[in-house]
Amino acid sequence: MSIYTLIFLGCAILVAGIIRGYSGFGFSMVAVMSLSLVFPPVEVVPLILALEIVASISLLPRVWRQVDWRSLLWLSMGVILGTPAGVYLLANVPARPMRAAIAITVMTLVILLWRGFALKTMPGRNQTLATGVASGLLNGAATIGGPPVILFYLSTPAGVAVSRASIIAFFLGLDFLTFLICLSQGLVHAKTGVMAGACLMPLLIGISLGSHFFKRSNEESFRRKVLILLMILSIAALIRALWVP
Repeated sequence: MSIYTLIFLGCAILVAGIIRGYSGFGFSMVAVMSLSLVFPPVEVVPLILALEIVASISLLPRVWRQVDWRSLLWLSMGVILGTPAGVYLLANVPARPMRAAIAITVMTLVILLWRGFALKTMPGRNQTLATGVASGLLNGAATIGGPPVILFYLSTPAGVAVSRASIIAFFLGLDFLTFLICLSQGLVHAKTGVMAGACLMPLLIGISLGSHFFKRSNEESFRRKVLILLMILSIAALIRALWVP
């Protein structure tokens, strides 16, 4: 890699790390869209998964006590149930229209939350399990299982600290499972480790900055910025699905 490529790589990971440290999510979408401009997807995806795992591991000790483990249990069970059906859709349904439909659905839900939709109590077992199934379905079909869980927590009265902590813990499990699948398919190579090593410092600096920004934000500010981020990512996903070959 040239020095310019390394600089671009470091800057992209730094920005994605700040977003991840602040919100607890968003790293993959930002990093994949950026790095895909210079690297083939087969190299980008395993790299980003490895960095996502590092990001979650670095953040989790700070938020461990705030994680809602009960809801995560039912969400995880739902993911396990929904993923096989999502893989079936991946094999049998065209990817581009499916990604576009998912992006539009997320945008609609973001608008509802922005306009004040909220649950008065924490969802029960069945609703939480159904959210996990939806996440597994989308993860297996389009590798974007995060939005249902993010929107789930944002709509509950759990509070931003609990929501962010639970999202971080959820992504650690989801990314680790996906990384193992990539490993079993021979997609992880020595170059993945070298690139991950080059990205480690920008990633940790970005996460530290993002966490600092989170501590300085109030609940309403955090919720508003996360919804804006979700909307931007959904629009980017829609553009990618409709116009990028």
